[in-house]
Formats: sequence, C-alpha cells, structure tokens
Amino acid sequence: MKTSAEYLVRELSQQAGIQINGSNAWDLQVFDKRFYQMIMRDASLALGETFMARWWDAEKPDQFFERIFQNNIEEKIMSSWSARWLSLKSAFLNRQSSARAFIVGKKHYDIGNELYTLMLDPTMSYSCGYWNGAKTLEQAQLNKLDLICRKLRLKPGMNFLDIGCGWGSLVKFACENYGVKATGITISKQQLQLAKQRCENLPIEFRLQDYRNLLFDQNQFDAIATVGMIEHVGCKNYHKFMKTVNHCLKPDALCLLQTIGNNISENHTDPWIEKYIFPNLMLPSLAQISKSCENILSIVDLHNFGPDYDKTLISWYNNFVQNWGKLKYKYDQQFFRMWKYYLLSSAAGFRTRRMQLWQILLTKTDYRPILHRIR
Repeated sequence: MKTSAEYLVRELSQQAGIQINGSNAWDLQVFDKRFYQMIMRDASLALGETFMARWWDAEKPDQFFERIFQNNIEEKIMSSWSARWLSLKSAFLNRQSSARAFIVGKKHYDIGNELYTLMLDPTMSYSCGYWNGAKTLEQAQLNKLDLICRKLRLKPGMNFLDIGCGWGSLVKFACENYGVKATGITISKQQLQLAKQRCENLPIEFRLQDYRNLLFDQNQFDAIATVGMIEHVGCKNYHKFMKTVNHCLKPDALCLLQTIGNNISENHTDPWIEKYIFPNLMLPSLAQISKSCENILSIVDLHNFGPDYDKTLISWYNNFVQNWGKLKYKYDQQFFRMWKYYLLSSAAGFRTRRMQLWQILLTKTDYRPILHRIR
C-alpha cells in the first residue's frame, strides 16, 4: 500500500522525467520504503543520508540530480526543519568566526592526503580547472594556474600571497614559472605538511593561519590570489575579508579572487553539505561580493567559467572510483557513497548553472593603470 509521502515523491519525480524503479540511467531505484517519509520530512538532508545508507540509488546519479535541479523539484518540497534551523542559526550567529576557522580544515581537508593525491591531478589543485583547449584534468589545472598568474601580471621578484593555498599548487607554479617569492596560508595541518614537502626548495613560506591574522602583518604584497577560499568566509565576514586584502595589497597591485558562486544571496548552504562535507560553507552571490567591496576595493574584471567545474568534478569522481581499491582499507563504504554523492550532485549543480564559478580581479579603489582583459 502506497503512503501519501510515496505518492507525492512519485508525482514530483515524474515532473522531472524520473521514474521510480525505471530503466533509465537517471531513474530512482528505491530499496527501502522508509525513503519516502524521510524525504518529505528532511528534504535534501534526507536525500543525502538515505543515499549513504543505500535506501536508494541511480545508475547515473549526476543525471538524476540534473533533472531534479532543472525542474526545481527541491523547491516544491516544503523547507525542511534542518534548512530552517541552519538559516536561523546563520542569521543570529557568526558561524565562520575566528574561533571556528579551523573546523573545516579538520573535517574536510585533514581526512587524508592520500585521498586527495589519488583523486586530484599531479598539481594537487582542488578547485575548478580551465578546460579551454584542455583534454586532460592536469592540463585544465595547468591552464587555470597559468591564467591566474597572467591575470595578476606576475613578474620575477614579486612578492606573492595566496590566501587559502591548499597543497601549494598555485604558489609552486608561480615560483617555478614566473620567478616570484611566495607566502601561502592554510587552515589545514595536512595541507601544510604536504605543501612544505612539495615546495621544499622553492622561496615559499607556508603558514597555518586564519586570514584575519593578516591584518596584523605589516608586509604588503605585489599580488594576491585567493582560490576557492571565500566560500569558507561567510557573509558576516566578507567586509573584513576585503579589508584584509586591501591591507595586504600594495597600491598598484592586483588581487584575483576565484570562487564558486550562488545565483541568489543566502546565509547558509545545503544542510547535507554542511553536515557531511563542508561545515560552515556559504557560497557568495555577486551582490554580496560587490557590496563587501564598497569603498575598499574595485572590481575590474569578472570571468565566469562555471561549466568547467562540471568536467572537473567528473574527472575527480572518475579518479576516486578508479583508485578506490587503494583507499577502501582506510575509508568505509558509507564514505564511498558520501563522496560519490558530493562529487556527482555538485557536478549536476554546475551543469544546470545552479552554481557558478567566477574569477574576479580586484584593485584598490584609486588604481589607475588600464588593464586589458586576459582569458
């Protein structure tokens, strides 16, 4: 006997061209009938948790999510208590405060360098590649690294700062190919350890440091990049972040900010992503970024190549699956399904333009040189 929850889930699925237990690659295969009630109660949080528990599956989950997003199915289910509670907490609390700055490092980036070494390309870039003419993930990442360096007009001898340096991919590339000296900061102990090993003989200083501490640093830099980091800053802190960049930037210097972008202004992320992948994540909108720059920095260039993140995420997923045999002794099957859900649902988000990828070039407000667009 079908419950009212099952009827509603089936009806909404049909609106997206998805059949329950159908034969298409994107069709939902339900293995536990408790799935329906959970979805109606907890929406996106339940969708992720029931996938991890294998209450449902799809041959091609990215194609399933693609149809869900294209048809705004999640908006047709009433906002869950988890989403409402997260929004309420984000409204009254600074969930990205300095006291909480290192949580995402421990929860996400410190789960094992072996995982990221096997999933990413040899540059260890954990952000969107630039697939302009690239046929491999490594070439797309090298394209991206070079694009950033060219946009920043890097030259030998410059002092370059990377806020959120990851495993050192950008500073390593900039030192080896553009002759700069560099400083990289991260909130991940394991990133710091591996970055130092990979860049041992290069003129790079790595620090385990929250970006806010840069306000107490008297050094100014000839160029600054921050790639995939402002997603962890939070809307309550954007103004301070821009003030920090301005403080560190020499008068005629440039800053490149690369970020995943939200089409709308929100104060929190998806409850499942918050709980299992990126605690305290918040994707900025262009309106939020622009507002935070007022009277501090000027936006002089904006470049959107969001669809490239779809290809990047699918490449990471393929690497993850191909190397699972080397990882399954450290991570369990629930982790495998969690990571699969994370990578493939994210890929669908970019494929349907639910999420964007922006490179934004910033200067001090009195910057005078004329800049020609670089792509």
